[in-house]
Amino acid sequence: MREILQHARRRAIPAVLGAILAFGTVAEGLAGPHMLIDIESGKVIEHEDAFQKWYPASLTKLMTAYTTFRQIKAGAITLRSPIIMSKRSAAEPASKMYLKPGDSMTLDDALKVMLVKSANDVAYAIGENVGGSMPNFVTMMNAEAARLGMRSSHFINPNGLPGKGQYTSARDLAVLVVAIRREFPEYSGYFSLEGVKVGKKQFGNYNKLIGRFAGADGMKTGFICASGFNQISTATRNGRTVLSVVLGSDSLIARADLSAALLEKGLSTNSSFSMPKLDRLKPYGATRDIVSDVSQEICRKKGKKIRSEARDEAADPQVTSPYLREIDHPLNLALVTIVPAGKTVAVADDAGQGDMDNIPIPKPRPVN
Repeated sequence: MREILQHARRRAIPAVLGAILAFGTVAEGLAGPHMLIDIESGKVIEHEDAFQKWYPASLTKLMTAYTTFRQIKAGAITLRSPIIMSKRSAAEPASKMYLKPGDSMTLDDALKVMLVKSANDVAYAIGENVGGSMPNFVTMMNAEAARLGMRSSHFINPNGLPGKGQYTSARDLAVLVVAIRREFPEYSGYFSLEGVKVGKKQFGNYNKLIGRFAGADGMKTGFICASGFNQISTATRNGRTVLSVVLGSDSLIARADLSAALLEKGLSTNSSFSMPKLDRLKPYGATRDIVSDVSQEICRKKGKKIRSEARDEAADPQVTSPYLREIDHPLNLALVTIVPAGKTVAVADDAGQGDMDNIPIPKPRPVN
């Protein structure tokens, strides 16, 4: 059975995924840590290696967004504040927008690009502009993590590029997402965008559940060789929202299929008294304090330089899960405006923390 389920993880065969769900657990089909949580009750429906330290990759951008939301709430910045690209931010490695030093956009647009395109240069620019300096913003990120009780997390940058001291865990990421959903529901539209349009270019969301899984409304994906393909997903049906965390999958499509299987199980399972609460789940795992590195499994020497979310999407764009459908309409794109260096970003006089008028809020897919 283990061999069959591991084959399902690699090839994402719908029939076997259905069998996994029927057996009552998705754990055996997962490569790395995972969690499944009912957001309102905080009940943990399923978990494995929840406290294992892991490289967050671009899931880091969720902490960047949360830290930014907190600064908006404090009145330190607004969604119409300009985010200006520095020479340092423009030099960040891909995935990126390839903006030039001095180019700018509103914070509103910068958040869209960061969360949909997962642009490392824009994430770095958000950190510099919101924090006043990168060291200060990173300090703010870690202070927020400590306040939330993310005891297995530490950040060294706002975009998730690998480096010593950048780590988290499935449990901590779940804590962060629950905080975002509960504290800032007004910003939920950022996490469910199908794509963005920047000039003539269009970028779809790397999250393959958006527009394909009934009720999907977030959140973020990430990839580096050391972490594998990570994904945090949320979905809402009949007023109930569940959250899944998948770390260390071996492809973009596999993580989407596995995330869909978890969400489907969560939405089909009622919370029970016996399920532990997220904030009361006790640390476990003999290797939990060692940061896992799956580079050799995910990116062998020949493939290390060519694997990425974008390349995996181009090579194998078809979802295979029985719970996912192909998008049957043109992508609902949020428009993003880049202001060239030397020009000024127009800032509305009535800018405020609730200003999200340019973000299309996707309508939930009908549930059959």
